[in-house]
Amino acid sequence: MRFSAILGALAAFVCFTAAASATIIGAPADGALGFQPSASPIMDQVYSFHGLLLIIITAISLFVLALLLWVMGRYREKSHPEPKKFSHNTTVEVVWTVVPILILVLIAVPSFRLLYDQDVIPEADFTIKTTGNQWNWTYEYPDHGGFEFVSNMVEDADLDGHPFAALRNLTTDVPVVVPVNAVVRVQVTASDVIHSWAVPSFGVKMDGIPGRLNETWFQATQEGIYFGQCSEICGLRHAFMPIEVHVVPQEIFDAWAEASQEDPYDAPQVLAAYYDSLRSDAQLASAR
Repeated sequence: MRFSAILGALAAFVCFTAAASATIIGAPADGALGFQPSASPIMDQVYSFHGLLLIIITAISLFVLALLLWVMGRYREKSHPEPKKFSHNTTVEVVWTVVPILILVLIAVPSFRLLYDQDVIPEADFTIKTTGNQWNWTYEYPDHGGFEFVSNMVEDADLDGHPFAALRNLTTDVPVVVPVNAVVRVQVTASDVIHSWAVPSFGVKMDGIPGRLNETWFQATQEGIYFGQCSEICGLRHAFMPIEVHVVPQEIFDAWAEASQEDPYDAPQVLAAYYDSLRSDAQLASAR
């Protein structure tokens, strides 16, 4: 009996873990500090680089504060009524020249590595082309039959009836879908003014410029729903052209891509059915 209970608890844990793929992971949160949760190797590097810079700037700030306090205490008029006159100190000058150089070298090494990894796109599993418009996004999947769709923000009045977990000013009517752990090349351009395709949890931010095709990439390592927004001031409704990316298992992506070749605006039903099955499995496991 006890062994069966353990198995039931384990099954429930697995199902609830799977059901987490239907949850929102990459989104802003009220009162939060720092970055959104990382879900890509590039964002992992951004986290590490940010941590290194935070340590360095904290140490510099504390050192400067301590130096200021020491100077104010040691050389105030009461304790030092006769000020000394001198022109330079060779040791101090060498130190304040060499130490900043060493700090900059320490910063430069991970910085250049991060810039290189962001710029050099590895062998991609497939490509998505995104075009910024005033004020929505057009997506094309050239490696999956070339279907395309326009993704618009869901208005407040329609949020309650949306089939997925929905957030105001962030949820779209037709989301981008990618398989977990796939290397995705993203080609970014614009049809009118400059836009910027940005998903914080992926460490991605690329400008879309009319008449130019820019490229970036990401590899989502965790299933779930991630949000971004246009990050270039592009007009009256700049704040209302969000990005929604669903990261799902490969077989669900294949089913969605096949349905999208027929009608990309009906394909989100594949995602809705998948998420419903996860919730049903989780409820069944918890009931056991």
